[in-house]
Amino acid sequence: MKRVALWLLAEVGEGHEFTKDELRQAFPGVSQIDRRMRDLRDFDWRIDTNREDPTLDMNQHRFVKAGLPVWEKGQAIRTGASAALGAARRREVISADGNMCRSCGITPGQTYAGTYETAQLDIARREVRLPGGATEVQLVTECNRCRVGGKELVADLDSLLRNMKALSEFESRVLAGWVVADKRDFSAVEQLWSDYRSLPAEARAAVSDNLKPS
Repeated sequence: MKRVALWLLAEVGEGHEFTKDELRQAFPGVSQIDRRMRDLRDFDWRIDTNREDPTLDMNQHRFVKAGLPVWEKGQAIRTGASAALGAARRREVISADGNMCRSCGITPGQTYAGTYETAQLDIARREVRLPGGATEVQLVTECNRCRVGGKELVADLDSLLRNMKALSEFESRVLAGWVVADKRDFSAVEQLWSDYRSLPAEARAAVSDNLKPS
């Protein structure tokens, strides 16, 4: 794994593509070299495949960003949530998350709106800010799109719990109902607001013009 990290930096370079064949040719006779490369992701190295970047083909990777200098003493140590996940643990996390992406709600095999691309679920490691100021890494299910875009996110549980205490009794009951059901049905006007917020500026201006009194 350490040798792969150094090869990526010296021979590929951040932002550049390489193929599985090039990786194997660089390390002849080394078994499971693909797996050694994937292990780097546990140390904040970002190496995209066609799952994260549809412009890549099945044999291509893109070295997006280097992470921890794993070749240095004490850097390549897995602990807690950083450890590689087994299949049983992955199924457990995905099941606990309702078999859907907790960021966008898409389910496995569902097609992204406006595309022919289907969603695949994966496990993301999310830093969570706890009450009292401490942080820990927890596991959460995300689709291939959201996992790539959310790598730098920090979930602020402390702030969420404090804001919940400020809710009225009625608001608390409403929120409790959503939490128990693990879903919320949006009204037509709320869905329109969500659609409006995602529009480019010119399109939002057109909506605003249509709402003005004639």
